[in-house]
Amino acid sequence: MRTSLFPTARSLLGAALLTGLMACGAGMARSKPVPLPDPKIDVPAAKGDQTAVFAGGCFWGVEAVFDHVKGVRRATSGYAGGNADTAEYETVSTGRTGHAESVRVVYDPSTISYGQLLKVYFSVAHDPTQLNRQSPDIGTQYRSEVFTTTSAQQKIATAYIAQLTAAKVFPAPIATRVEPLKAFYPAEAYHQHYLRQHPNDPYIVYNDAPKLVHLKQLFPALYKDG
Repeated sequence: MRTSLFPTARSLLGAALLTGLMACGAGMARSKPVPLPDPKIDVPAAKGDQTAVFAGGCFWGVEAVFDHVKGVRRATSGYAGGNADTAEYETVSTGRTGHAESVRVVYDPSTISYGQLLKVYFSVAHDPTQLNRQSPDIGTQYRSEVFTTTSAQQKIATAYIAQLTAAKVFPAPIATRVEPLKAFYPAEAYHQHYLRQHPNDPYIVYNDAPKLVHLKQLFPALYKDG
């Protein structure tokens, strides 16, 4: 379970954002820029809205990132990897349910491809070299995992990780798992759009707000206000 390490106070926000930016940059250090997937593998999806599911640490920050990506209709925090009877925050927080805090992304493939979403995921949303932790959060519920909803997504995600590994984009091995999605369970209402609802929460300021700064810097053409 995540906890705030600092008292809430507006006077801390400037220094906190700077510290968060530094931590964000250090946590996702890369040897090279993250490329797009090879166009041979990023095959266009069928017409109509598509669904992708990503896990990469606390779902607050991952959801916030995709909320600000053009072509994303909606992003929903939730749980994937476990059973329905354990898809509840306090239970998932034990790290013994098989669930990962995840985000379901419904997107328009005519505006953004699955490969572009993967690039955002690996570039901004989390550190893919960390398996069962992100920033201050530790446990299997914070693992790096792509839950695929189609066989095409499975092929694209697997090939993309191989591409990034071969290019030595990251200084450490990529720990991200790829497996088919069995089910996604939306999280409790108070978790949805948490960054938007609690922009001054110290956890958000230090760990998640810098991701949006990073997103806007790296992907200005994809960034949208939200």
